[in-house]
Amino acid sequence: MKRRTLLLGGLAGAAGAGWLLRPSDQGGNHSEYFQALSQALDIHGRARPTLVVDRELLRANIATLKSHIKNRFAYRIVVKSLPSLPLVQEVMEHSGTDRLMLFHEPFLSQVAQTIPGADVLMGKPQPVVAARNFYGNFSGGDFDSTRQLRWLLDTPERLDEYEALASELNQPMLAVIELDVGLHRGGVQTDEQLLYMLGRMRDSQYLKFAGFMGYEPHIVKMPFGDPMTYRDQAVQAYQYYIDVAKQFLGDQWPADAVLNAAGSPTYQMYDEGDFPFNELAVGSGLVKPTDFDLATLADHQPASYIATPVLKSLDTLQVPGLDLGPMISSWDPNKERTVYTYGGYWKAKPHSPPGLHHSFISRPTNQDMFHGSSEVNLTPDDWVFLRPTQSEFVFLQFGDIAVLENGQITENWPVFLEDPA
Repeated sequence: MKRRTLLLGGLAGAAGAGWLLRPSDQGGNHSEYFQALSQALDIHGRARPTLVVDRELLRANIATLKSHIKNRFAYRIVVKSLPSLPLVQEVMEHSGTDRLMLFHEPFLSQVAQTIPGADVLMGKPQPVVAARNFYGNFSGGDFDSTRQLRWLLDTPERLDEYEALASELNQPMLAVIELDVGLHRGGVQTDEQLLYMLGRMRDSQYLKFAGFMGYEPHIVKMPFGDPMTYRDQAVQAYQYYIDVAKQFLGDQWPADAVLNAAGSPTYQMYDEGDFPFNELAVGSGLVKPTDFDLATLADHQPASYIATPVLKSLDTLQVPGLDLGPMISSWDPNKERTVYTYGGYWKAKPHSPPGLHHSFISRPTNQDMFHGSSEVNLTPDDWVFLRPTQSEFVFLQFGDIAVLENGQITENWPVFLEDPA
């Protein structure tokens, strides 16, 4: 056989093998669930990007949470992950807890006014000015901050600032000490720091020690090692600090000390065994954004979606500046069509219809661009659904939350206001 024939045969073989690597068509149309959700949004008169929470799936996730926690721990709702007063009240009612974890002074003020029976733990250290603002703005009511509000203090320096503020305002305050249990996200790291803070609060007329918080949910995302090993190390550190504090305080150790731990990614890691804390915090797992598609939350269901209308639908892939659309589409059938949606560039991933994906060309926030195969049958005014990657920030971007129940939009839940005045 001639060398030229061999060469051409080899090239043809390579081309054939390469064609076998061509991406498969991932496109399709909405499932019955999203067809029904589309119809519900249309009937409700929605015509803009909308955050949807499925109430039935939310309640199912709450039931799953309760089946794990049982009566072994108290449950504290992470409000930043569910940033809507009616949403928080829904979770409170169905979980049977009044314990909330808050992260933002304006949201604290709204909770104090609207849910006066809440037991509040601040989930991150606040600048002392934030505490001053809260006490200055709170107009009174049934919420008793001396019993129902615990500030989180992470360093001796911040403690000194809060003690000075409490003394200046003649305002009793409860304080929880943040512990570094191995993730180095802040908090007490040495006996010296802990004993100084405990001593200052023991001797203070206004600032009183009320417990510990040890954050460890990121152990499930560590790049190497066994999460259970990291869990055990965190538990060991937590127990050590409790022992040091109890020895130092003696009979002044508070009988009602809050000993807070966990988060959505790790709360199920405490289903069995004895642990030093008495409450677990969970928020995002109840609506399950994509960042929480974890083995430790496998029995939770996605309960929140971004719905956005289709503005334009093109039957071809058009690349600005270069007429490469036909060539690209011939290789990848998932780039045969172009769809523009109302708004975009959110922290979210396209979910329905299947096979739709963000454009590799442009991601404008005003009209986001998506590509899909010819199997994706979208026309203007149809709906595209995305799953948020997180809830705490994304939920605040769409105005009132549309509540889906029994196939209908039954309520609109307002989200927290940055400035409630």
